[in-house]
Amino acid sequence: MTQAAPIDKTAIRHAATVIVLRDRMSAPRVLMGQRGAKAAFMPNKFVFPGGAVDAGDADIPLAGTINDGCSEHLLRKTDADRVHALGVAAIRELWEETGLILGREGKWDQNPPEDWKDFAASGHVPDASALQFVFRAITPPGRPRRFDARFFLIDADALLGDIDDFSAASDELSHLQWIALEDVREFDLPFITEVVLAEIAGRANDPTPPPSVPMFLNTEEQSLFLRLGGASPLDQ
Repeated sequence: MTQAAPIDKTAIRHAATVIVLRDRMSAPRVLMGQRGAKAAFMPNKFVFPGGAVDAGDADIPLAGTINDGCSEHLLRKTDADRVHALGVAAIRELWEETGLILGREGKWDQNPPEDWKDFAASGHVPDASALQFVFRAITPPGRPRRFDARFFLIDADALLGDIDDFSAASDELSHLQWIALEDVREFDLPFITEVVLAEIAGRANDPTPPPSVPMFLNTEEQSLFLRLGGASPLDQ
């Protein structure tokens, strides 16, 4: 019997991260939680909800899709159209790690897969129309896990239900809390999270999608800071 090939844990996986911002026009706060001490990737760090795209994410129907401008930026510097799957992954990870719902009231036209059954049972279908693509970063070589992560910003007003109720969250993130942007750097943060937070601080009072999206491109050969949709051909 032929054994299955081992999973390459250093291969770059596509991922979606969700930055939820509340009270953005007055006293902006961001939702974060702490990863476990035994986590293989960023142990003990305070992070945004998020995780890898699953194979089935491309097949999950959406009540609303990511807006055209953000979709255009998501299609830059990639080998395939993952816009839909990334939107689904963002909503799924937010639900799993915080218990918060980004969706619309409605019934599913098909039987939901196992990891969506509780979401569907709440009486909602996923809706990605509030997601704004604001940052992209590829984990540098040499790390125990590598991700091509797309960071999405949403306003907390787009969420359904009580945004202070994390009772339906999994145990992947602990100490879930809303942290004031002015205080967030007092927490133990990954470097890339600090960079993203600086970008978010500059956009806290602007609800419109960004005209271009910053990207950290890390490969074996080079590390570059680009802007997807920028003026330079390299950034396109």
